Amino acid sequence: MPKTYRCAFCGKSFPQGTGLMYVKNDGTIYWFCSSKCRKSLLKLRRDARKFKWTVYHGREEKRE
Repeated sequence: MPKTYRCAFCGKSFPQGTGLMYVKNDGTIYWFCSSKCRKSLLKLRRDARKFKWTVYHGREEKRE
């Protein structure tokens, strides 16, 4: 069974062999389904909760 990954920005799942992996200097690994998601998170620093096309739209931030 092929492994699936979850996009770090939009939250959609995508199959192994597609998308791209980004590793930050601190060791954090981000998986992205498209360059649109990668640019939105890393370059443009957008908040996924503000876009209707993401799974996280309308969710509130967790409070601890």
